[in-house]
Amino acid sequence: MTYDALELSLNDWQILFTEWNEQKFRATQVCQWIYAKKEFSWHSMTNLSKTLRDKLNENIMMSLPIVIRQQVSRDGTRKYLWQLNDGSRIESVLLNHGGHKTACISSQAGCPLGCTFCETGANGFTRNLTRGEILGQFLMMEKLNGADINNIVFMGMGEPLLNEDNVFSAIRSLNDKNMRNLGARHITISTSGIAPGIEDLADFEIPIRLSLSLHAPNDELRSRIMPVNRQYPLQKLVASLRRYHERTGERITIEYALIDGVNDSPEYAYEMAALLDGLEPYINIIPFNPIPSKPELRRSPSGRVKEFCSALASLKIEHELRKERGGDIMAACGQLAGSTRNAS
Repeated sequence: MTYDALELSLNDWQILFTEWNEQKFRATQVCQWIYAKKEFSWHSMTNLSKTLRDKLNENIMMSLPIVIRQQVSRDGTRKYLWQLNDGSRIESVLLNHGGHKTACISSQAGCPLGCTFCETGANGFTRNLTRGEILGQFLMMEKLNGADINNIVFMGMGEPLLNEDNVFSAIRSLNDKNMRNLGARHITISTSGIAPGIEDLADFEIPIRLSLSLHAPNDELRSRIMPVNRQYPLQKLVASLRRYHERTGERITIEYALIDGVNDSPEYAYEMAALLDGLEPYINIIPFNPIPSKPELRRSPSGRVKEFCSALASLKIEHELRKERGGDIMAACGQLAGSTRNAS
């Protein structure tokens, strides 16, 4: 039987090595080669016997994404277009913040949610990514950059809480001290509002961070621009946020992209404050990033952005106007998947 290395947890490796009459600590050695040293050739794992290396080579494949294209933004942001084993193509992004780097990882090929301001959803949905395909993006980005990446955010293509099992499984391996050993506070899931998934995240054994793409503070507007709201309206969604906050004690980040004439009135800032009362959220104000499929949507003018932020400030709600990164290479929020259509 042939296995895929990145689909195996540490426990899976230990079970397999026991079946092979190998000592369990060999499983930890293999995982440290893959996850800590980013060594993907069995024959280079020099503290393993030649017999074991040959057996690994014969029975376990290393399915890594293939880099089709890399683009570098003026601000240092890198965007990667990957091809997976079945020919599906996905994108992920590496953000350089000077002292640290953040990987923005995809969890699905495409997205089924169809938010009106997002290019990923405009391109449709292909399938969920496996845990190995999720991990492969991150490990290959570290390999290509020759250095560890400090943070990972599930904010790339797709809705991570619609691929919960594979995302949670990948996070367990990223966090495992014998694998990648990435701290829980360095991992964030961003969701468009899958309420049952948020409740599952509240019970998840690893206290990772949560970010919600809100973008509208009432059901009428949110259902119009984010169809997922019809299934999980704001009352149900906010109840799940409160449960997450109560169970974990973690602060929730709220993402809000300002779109000219759509959701940028200061009145919406007051509605958002009422909606999230008691959650003590951190509001991330995002300049809308233009997308080819909706040329009629435009970024809010600077004056209206200031009015919106002033309304939040008057309510003593902590917020920040996010600095745009990667827009010149279609690597900013909502822009991923555009280049998959044109790549050769």
